[in-house]
Amino acid sequence: MIHIQQLLIASLFSGLACGCSSNEEKGGGATNPPLADKVWYTNPVINIDTPDPSLIRTATGTFYLYGTGGNTSVYKSDDLVHWDYVGYAYPEELKPAWEPGAGIWASDINFINGQYVLYYSLSVWGGGNTCGIGVSTGSDPAGPFTDQGKLFRSNEIGVHNSIDPCYVEDEGVKYLFWGSFFGLYATELTDDGLALKDPTAKTEIAGNAYEGAMVMKRGEYYYLFASIGSCCEGLNSTYTTVVGRSTNVLGPYVNKAGERMLDNKHEVIIHKNDTFVGTGHNSEIVTDDAGKDWILYHAYQTANPDANRGVLLDRLYWTADGWPYVLGDSPAVKAEAPAIITHK
Repeated sequence: MIHIQQLLIASLFSGLACGCSSNEEKGGGATNPPLADKVWYTNPVINIDTPDPSLIRTATGTFYLYGTGGNTSVYKSDDLVHWDYVGYAYPEELKPAWEPGAGIWASDINFINGQYVLYYSLSVWGGGNTCGIGVSTGSDPAGPFTDQGKLFRSNEIGVHNSIDPCYVEDEGVKYLFWGSFFGLYATELTDDGLALKDPTAKTEIAGNAYEGAMVMKRGEYYYLFASIGSCCEGLNSTYTTVVGRSTNVLGPYVNKAGERMLDNKHEVIIHKNDTFVGTGHNSEIVTDDAGKDWILYHAYQTANPDANRGVLLDRLYWTADGWPYVLGDSPAVKAEAPAIITHK
């Protein structure tokens, strides 16, 4: 399984290695002193309310990010640090509307069979029985996207609070992962990614502690990133990013002790610190042009809680035995920027 933005990066920069050097592994620390010519950035990289980020890199090298808000906010960037607002993914007359009065939440962007495919949640707050997941398509990552309708509602597929879609492709088989605090599940999609292969088939992947699933493959392992805790209570939010891994895309996903995410066991990747709280709902993992991995997610700023959930960027490191982490297990305030080659 590889998300499409990783495929695009691999095709553009196939000569670059992935992972980190030994002096960057956990326990050894990042020992090299800062160099004068390094480029730095500060968090948040998007300083207005843009929760639940999902992103993709196009064949020209431009990044597009999609966040919850209005008719799905769209931003673009050449370097993962400086983001320009593009607009909404849907004009008002084309937005998904099969759940009356619902908001569009937690979209997941992909490039499938020559078109951009945006999976989305449609829900009202507290509408866990009738909310659901739909899919839309477009020829341009900036939009407009055209709704292709719902894939399912919670009460149709038998999973309460069916939101937070994540597209996963593994050896040519397409899956949709989803779920929010009533179990994480997966089901197989048709070859075009626009429908369920079997409307009744589903596999439970993780327990009821999680939402915001994101799956990536690195080496022999599949990694299931997810969020626990409360997302949306300002400085009282307890959102935390966690992970487990498996040698099979459908699990079982386990922590370092071999305990299953089906039993709500995991490793913590990102928790709060003095500057940021509510650190969760991460994007796809993106690899820069030097082979370094990066994770984007949302959080509140303790000094400016009225800004709501901005987008944070952090370098994702890997231990010698293949477990991901960020330095300090919490958000960076200032850090060295990704290495990005601009293709203009």
